[in-house]
Amino acid sequence: MAVLNRRKFLFCSGVAAASSVIPNISQASSFVVPSSRILTLTSIHTGETAKCEYHNGDIYLDDGLSELNHICRDFRRNEAAMMDRVLYDKLNAILSKLNAEDASIKIVSGYRSPATNEMLRKRSGGVAKKSYHMKGQAIDFYVEGYSMRDVHKAAMSLRSGGVGRYRDFIHIDTGPTRAWG
Repeated sequence: MAVLNRRKFLFCSGVAAASSVIPNISQASSFVVPSSRILTLTSIHTGETAKCEYHNGDIYLDDGLSELNHICRDFRRNEAAMMDRVLYDKLNAILSKLNAEDASIKIVSGYRSPATNEMLRKRSGGVAKKSYHMKGQAIDFYVEGYSMRDVHKAAMSLRSGGVGRYRDFIHIDTGPTRAWG
């Protein structure tokens, strides 16, 4: 009997390890997102907009993710990074809670290079030295036509990652669950 349990453990461990290296397999989120996932993102700094499907209900779509990652790039250095896909799912869930599925999300800050992050830290006391933005795990945004209060409330209801409320934007990240502002 112990061998059977060990075999089950090894099998499950193998499946878990394999699923962590296969990038396009959907993983369950702790919040509800639509099966087909489409976002419209606009960079407030470049004026660029992308409306694309980044998940078709079965898998994440590389082309859609690339477009979204491009909009979320460090515009100061023109450097893009792979953003955490869960951020896009969280944005979709926030829009769903606002009944604003077709709304445009205005990106204030997505990925930040270490050089940009350091420059911003020197200008402002509110920039973390080890910011999740440098890991592609944070987005600062607002939803056109919706109050910061309502967007913040929707983000908080996800009970996932970091949520910060600022005067002109909401911060979400995929770090530990915490809130400020």
